[in-house]
Amino acid sequence: MQRRLLSLLFVAIAAVLGALAVYSIASGGRAMIIGIAAAGLALWMADLARKAWPRS
Repeated sequence: MQRRLLSLLFVAIAAVLGALAVYSIASGGRAMIIGIAAAGLALWMADLARKAWPRS
């Protein structure tokens, strides 16, 4: 049960970082750097969520 909750936490963090990446990239300018970094972190969190999900 705890691994599933940890996985859901990682999914929530990935979703927030993904939304931040989209908003930052859409803003343009210097915010592009923040958007690229947030996109990378979102992918990393999504991968952690995939790995943490319990296998049956």
